[in-house]
Amino acid sequence: MSISTKYNPQETEEKWYSYWLDKRFFHSEPDEREPYTIVIPPPNVTGVLHMGHMLNNTIQDVLIRKARMQGKNACWVPGTDHASIATEAKVVAMLKEKGINKKDITREEFLKYAWEWKEKYGGIILEQLKKLGASCDWDRTRFTMEEDLSDAVINSFIHLYKKGNIYRGVRMVNWDPAGKTAVSDEEVIRKEVNQKLYYIHYHITGTDKDTLDHTTCLTIATTRPETIMADSAICINPNDERYKHLHGKKVFVPLINREIPIILDDYVEMDFGTGCLKVTPAHDLNDYELGLKHHLLVIDILNDDGTLNDKAEILVGEDRFIARKKIAKMLEEAGHLEKVEDYKSQVGFSERTDAVIEPKLSLQWFSKMEELAKPALEEVLNGEVKLIPEKFINTYRHWMENVKDWCISRQLWWGQRIPAWYFQHEEPVVAKTKEEAIEELINRVPERREWSEESKAGFRKQAEEFITQDEDVMDTWFSSWLWPISVFDGFKNPNNKDFNYYYPTNDLVTAPEILFFWVARMIMAGKEFTGKKPFTNVYLTGIVRDKLGRKMSKSLGNSPDPIGLIEQYGADGVRVGMLMSSPAGNDLMFDEAYCEQGRNFANKIWNAFRLVKGWEVDASLANPNEQAIAWFESRFSEALTEIEHNFKQYRLSEALMATYKLVWDDFCAWYLEMVKPAYQQPVDTVTRAASVKFFEQILTLLHPFMPFITEELYHDELFGERSEMECCIVADYPTIGDVNDALLKEAELVKGLVSEIRNIRNTRQISPKEALELNIKVNSGVTYEKWLNIVCKLANISKAEVVSDKVTGAAGFMVGKDEFFIPLSQNIDVEAEKERLTKELEYLQGFLKSVDAKLGNERFVQNAKPEIIQNERNKKADAESKISTIQESLAAL
Repeated sequence: MSISTKYNPQETEEKWYSYWLDKRFFHSEPDEREPYTIVIPPPNVTGVLHMGHMLNNTIQDVLIRKARMQGKNACWVPGTDHASIATEAKVVAMLKEKGINKKDITREEFLKYAWEWKEKYGGIILEQLKKLGASCDWDRTRFTMEEDLSDAVINSFIHLYKKGNIYRGVRMVNWDPAGKTAVSDEEVIRKEVNQKLYYIHYHITGTDKDTLDHTTCLTIATTRPETIMADSAICINPNDERYKHLHGKKVFVPLINREIPIILDDYVEMDFGTGCLKVTPAHDLNDYELGLKHHLLVIDILNDDGTLNDKAEILVGEDRFIARKKIAKMLEEAGHLEKVEDYKSQVGFSERTDAVIEPKLSLQWFSKMEELAKPALEEVLNGEVKLIPEKFINTYRHWMENVKDWCISRQLWWGQRIPAWYFQHEEPVVAKTKEEAIEELINRVPERREWSEESKAGFRKQAEEFITQDEDVMDTWFSSWLWPISVFDGFKNPNNKDFNYYYPTNDLVTAPEILFFWVARMIMAGKEFTGKKPFTNVYLTGIVRDKLGRKMSKSLGNSPDPIGLIEQYGADGVRVGMLMSSPAGNDLMFDEAYCEQGRNFANKIWNAFRLVKGWEVDASLANPNEQAIAWFESRFSEALTEIEHNFKQYRLSEALMATYKLVWDDFCAWYLEMVKPAYQQPVDTVTRAASVKFFEQILTLLHPFMPFITEELYHDELFGERSEMECCIVADYPTIGDVNDALLKEAELVKGLVSEIRNIRNTRQISPKEALELNIKVNSGVTYEKWLNIVCKLANISKAEVVSDKVTGAAGFMVGKDEFFIPLSQNIDVEAEKERLTKELEYLQGFLKSVDAKLGNERFVQNAKPEIIQNERNKKADAESKISTIQESLAAL
């Protein structure tokens, strides 16, 4: 099989992904093997691939491919989230383009359009993941609103309601006036915006009505003058001497002249603003808490769409932001506005509609979280569920110990509908179907239970006509918190073989910003509904940022198109680029140059393969380079030990870098240079066989990171004939062999020696083609004789011998404890050599001085670890030895 001169990622990727799918390598069924399971954090059906997805799914694919090669039954379950708000917004926009208003159609008609939209666009992101090489078990693809998963959501709601964990009540929520729904905290984006701070006079009762100054008024500063009509009190700190005379007094709300009390609470900071706070319980979360504490009146002046309602008394029907400007003008005209200042503050915006979030009291369904949180916190604190990096444990603990009730209802149509039913003025009934709800209506009232069957039948008929289901749907997270259970039908049949085999799953890879909103809730659900944790390890990736440190986003225009990157650099190149810039658990500064480096790495592997494949073999040749072969065998195992350690620590970036250095530096730059035959000369059988074996090991080691190029090369005839199922994707992952530490140390000295000789050539402008002689004075006990063939080959040494004394008139240097001399030919510039050695001597003398200062510092010697002190002493001895050698070389010159 001929191999092209250049690697073509597009051809390779399409070919092998189709092949893997055709041979069903991604598919998993329960068997006798150890399972290794990952469930994908389901992307929104509205989504397209972004850089965060690229990072997250590259990591998952590396883990799943490695486990598959290690003989585990690897199962990666894909799927998508129905994303209530986002999808509904997309469908509403689509209908608008068709001239259809959501208000003008029925719920059933709307849902028909929504399902059509989902079928057309909902799978885009999963198809894009295939371009990345994601080896998901696509046969197991799930969707959070498919029938079985929706049943799980409904049944979970009913279960928690019957336990007393779910209730209906009026609470403060994040309200999206554009979407006209409550939204969760994680769907609120905080942005710093330029605002105005309005200083408003509130007239104190019992003072001169015609005077508006500091003797008759309290002044408060607010960014929201449009809400003053909802004020219930003015709050001051009881210890504020400036306002002691106002304790027990009242003020009038400007423009509407409603009387409100002055209340006392140390919540108010005396040195912030004017030290006075207007309390508007219906339109601010903190004010709401103050209102509950002081039993204040709650006046909600905003409609669901953000316009003012009748309770505002003025500007009824105006949008809140238009009302703000008009109120400011009215206050100024009435003499109630003291001044206006520019002000910057954080404001919440709806992630989906970009509308400014309105804190709003609303009748919603809530889930009590305190009892659910306790076992979920314990699972993390006792190490049953590991958070990686561990720095997130404290954040997790803080959230869980301060957990608040969860608003689980949303004013939407797309999603699992709340299973609550209303009949006349009775308390709502929670049941799965209308029929069950009607039976509950009968059974929960003692008198009805005693009715005759005829009376019950009449009641059922009446209820059938008048009972209605709650219009709201459940929060999207209320379905996704069940994801690890429901994807294996653990609710439908807890004893099914898939659920018993794959659950609990092994690893979860996700973003730290949803540690509480999703990860913690999944642990809660796992403990509540199965008694088990949902996963063992949670790897929390960083946020993808640009090279300036800014979070990548559409609005900044700093996020590259992932598919475009794959087309330009190949999927393997992009995968390597993502991981190279991704230190464990920290934000990554992504630079497209990393993808270019990944592509270059693929080309390096390709060219190295072409080199080995191009060797001709002469079976009659003897004397294989056993020293190089033995060294690389040990080096491979040493590197694999480091790589495996990094994998266990979930340091995938470090694991990749160790692999990269092994391949690029040790294999390509050193091993192949050591063993490759001279130009147009053959190689011996043993060396070629060893090199082919090493290359095959490298391909299997690289496969989780770079699946496409490795699969392509794995099938080359160089490795012998393969059956159609003998693929790199299921090849045995390398195992750690023996490591000869002494051999590795010698090899490092030899590599250092070759590098020094090459450096001498560079600094003295000696051509690489000009052969040099080398004399070696061994002080360390290293046996250089067995390495001389390699040194002579790599450094173009014509003659090398071990000597017992220093060589005069030669360029001298040290590697470790050993001294090396290259006799200087007549064309060497002696003065330049003296200058070079003098500079090196000055550097070493300065270095020795700094080491002596450190060792002379009593505090350092007393407090430092013994191994650190010994390391400094070793540095001192090494510097002294090198200084001595340089001084002797200078004397000889």
